[in-house]
Amino acid sequence: MGAMIPLNSRARGLVAIRNDGGNAAAILNELKQTFETFKAENDKVIADLKKGQEDVVQTEKVERINAELTQLQKAIDETNVALAALKVGGAGGDRDPDKAEHAQAFDRFFRKGVDAGLADLEVKAKLTTQSDPDGGYLVPEETEAGIDRVLGTVSTIRSLSRVINISTDTYKKLVNMGGATSGWVGEEDARAQTSTPTLREIAINTGEIYAMPATTQKALDDSRIDVAAWLADEVSIEFAEKEGAAFASGDGVNKPRGVLSYDMVANADYAWGKIGFVVSGKADGFVAPTASANPADALIDLYYALKSGYRNGAAWLMSDAVMATVRKFKDAQGAYIWNPPSGTAEVGTILGKPVHTDDNMPAVGAGNFPVAFGNFQRAYLIVDRVGIRVLRDPYTSKPNVLFYTTKRVGGGMVNFEAMKMLKIAAS
Repeated sequence: MGAMIPLNSRARGLVAIRNDGGNAAAILNELKQTFETFKAENDKVIADLKKGQEDVVQTEKVERINAELTQLQKAIDETNVALAALKVGGAGGDRDPDKAEHAQAFDRFFRKGVDAGLADLEVKAKLTTQSDPDGGYLVPEETEAGIDRVLGTVSTIRSLSRVINISTDTYKKLVNMGGATSGWVGEEDARAQTSTPTLREIAINTGEIYAMPATTQKALDDSRIDVAAWLADEVSIEFAEKEGAAFASGDGVNKPRGVLSYDMVANADYAWGKIGFVVSGKADGFVAPTASANPADALIDLYYALKSGYRNGAAWLMSDAVMATVRKFKDAQGAYIWNPPSGTAEVGTILGKPVHTDDNMPAVGAGNFPVAFGNFQRAYLIVDRVGIRVLRDPYTSKPNVLFYTTKRVGGGMVNFEAMKMLKIAAS
């Protein structure tokens, strides 16, 4: 590989790439080249440490390259988000005449505040079964789908987990805890009675999340503005930030219960209703490279703490800062355990499994759980109550028009075997 390009020049190149139509392929190529440089420079740091030497300048150089890798991955992610958001459009020609009529009436309400029998049209279009709505009007189905589609691109845990729609406040599910037995018998042998399975009920309640974007009446009078796309863009970030925090650490009171809010136990003592963890080799962080233990060992232990049936489809979850640390780790054969994405629509991998970042996950620190590894589709369930409501308010902030937008969402663990955590603590 050729000489390393100065970091300030590389940063300017990154900006140019991102501004040039969001060329994800070019960014991916840049990321792969940067990772090769990172490996070579980091290997020098490790070699010096083994000799009992430490080059501060070299270490800082590695950290700068590592930070650039994080930014390059973010650039790819942002490009993919932008491409997904472009799909969020307007009416799109709904063939159901009742729904089309509702969409047209909602557009008039949104722009002028004229409801034109909108509540009756909701019922006619089969958008609601509520006899006593809590104010406002339901957005058209395509607008709701647009908001949910944008949410799915920016809310990390939502994008990994299973999501279902419900029409009530609570979702209940029975889980088979095992206990059913069986046996082998001959054709004419007697059949002894077997044990019956044990069932447990999991209930996920929904809480209300809201956003209140504002615009001017003059902007609303402009017929070229796609109100569906505007609303989706305005509320999605606010919803995503609130949801993301709740899916990670919410207490379940009027909000989802996050993965970090459940009881954590050593994996050897795992029991249903708790999440098993393995520990790092150091009380306040990962094992240092000069220690006899490999810092990657804790992640390898975490990988194999998850049953093999769940590892197919499993993913890692950690913050950007933690991934910057993990990116330096090698396995026993000296190969880096982090690898760059294989395609523009992919993410990097650790031990061959995709790694996603969410800054709602904790930092490395004594007693923290900074890394999750699991099959989120089987472990965590998000329930969306059908129907996003909008209340138009032209009075509170004149001359602006506020749109108080609400949805009901819940979340919680439904399979405690399907996720494991890494705890920062000495074994």
